[in-house]
Amino acid sequence: MGELPGPVREKLQISPKLDSEHPLTARAPSTKYYMALITGDLRSLEVLTDRYYQDVNLIFEISKDELEWQVKSKASYGLSGLWSLEYKQELSTPLCLAARHGHTACLRHLLHRRADPNLAPGGRGPLHEACLGGHVDCVELLLEHKADPNLLSDEGLAPLHLCTTQDSLRCAKLLLRHGATVNLPSEDDGETALHVAARHRLFDHARLYLRHGAQVDARSVREETALSVLCGQASCPGEGCLQLCRLLAAHGADIEARDETRRSPLHKACGAANASLVRFLLQRGADVNALDYGGISPLGCALQSAAFKRELRPHLAVKLLLNHGSQKIWPPAFVKVLKSCAAVPEIIEVLFNSYSQIPVSEKWVEAVPEEVFQQHQLFYESFFRLAGTVRCLQHLCRSAIRKKFGRKCHHLIPLLPVPKPLQDYLLLDPEGVVL
Repeated sequence: MGELPGPVREKLQISPKLDSEHPLTARAPSTKYYMALITGDLRSLEVLTDRYYQDVNLIFEISKDELEWQVKSKASYGLSGLWSLEYKQELSTPLCLAARHGHTACLRHLLHRRADPNLAPGGRGPLHEACLGGHVDCVELLLEHKADPNLLSDEGLAPLHLCTTQDSLRCAKLLLRHGATVNLPSEDDGETALHVAARHRLFDHARLYLRHGAQVDARSVREETALSVLCGQASCPGEGCLQLCRLLAAHGADIEARDETRRSPLHKACGAANASLVRFLLQRGADVNALDYGGISPLGCALQSAAFKRELRPHLAVKLLLNHGSQKIWPPAFVKVLKSCAAVPEIIEVLFNSYSQIPVSEKWVEAVPEEVFQQHQLFYESFFRLAGTVRCLQHLCRSAIRKKFGRKCHHLIPLLPVPKPLQDYLLLDPEGVVL
């Protein structure tokens, strides 16, 4: 016996004019069928299905010519390159197209015509497409028609991995209700849905997954846990990151979990200049002097990224680390910090004031670019005036107190019966000048 015939294939050449200016002027049935699917024109879809496409499991071979910016080289300002016309081909099905655009009525029509809810010739099935768009009604309809909630795309992702926005929370709930495996790892990265929620800072998703038995310390291929992933993300407005961090910790997340480079969540939070997470992790007992495979401490991570994250006030993380007992930079290496962090004078001030005395060399002026010096002239003039001099008595008293308190500075200094401005001074709050 011969093999059964495969799905019918229709070839489409899609142009920008067809998609935007005159979407319904094309006369070919296949083009009209395609446009009915992406515009949600149920009436036209029903007519075309009855007349031409009784088998709704056909496969569209969609060809597109798209302009893309091709980067050629880095320029002084921005990137240099050119626009080039790129030929792209995509395989899809009517069900995938309807799900992608959130057209529930069209989806229902196709499913009633026995469309296969798991057919994924282009690598993603209809359920993947619906989850990507956060189309809850489409997700529910597909699951009711036996769509596989654990179907992996050609990228190795299950539908749950594609719930990456706040609007997709109900999609995630439906998937779990219909048997989605909450701890299913992606094929390439080995990340679970909880990793994805952490990466996109989705508190409600993470709480949902944990309630359904998500393993809080599940490891990815890079040995990252959800907490590690979260701490590596850029700081977000409000307390979203901190709230999610607390949630993971409350469910037993390992504060000291190391990734494949031996970096801890504290390393990553410092590298991301996320002071609120740094404070939380330190309060939970994170090792302030932990070293990664390269011998870099959390303080080193904060200094390495500071110049690129000035708007996040990276000196706050540096100050927290020093007040919790972080080992300071080796004094002869201070000039290297000056070179890399000159544009963030708050960091230079906080670090410099953490020593009782560190000799300032006039040659250090060369480490500060002229434009940076001019921009922060008041600070750097006060800094370089200290060359060959002894720090003031007030600073020396601060150093003596900090040495006495050691790694408990963060706890003991606020208990001192002195005015708040003096407490801030003892805790290394920058003032814009050094004396």
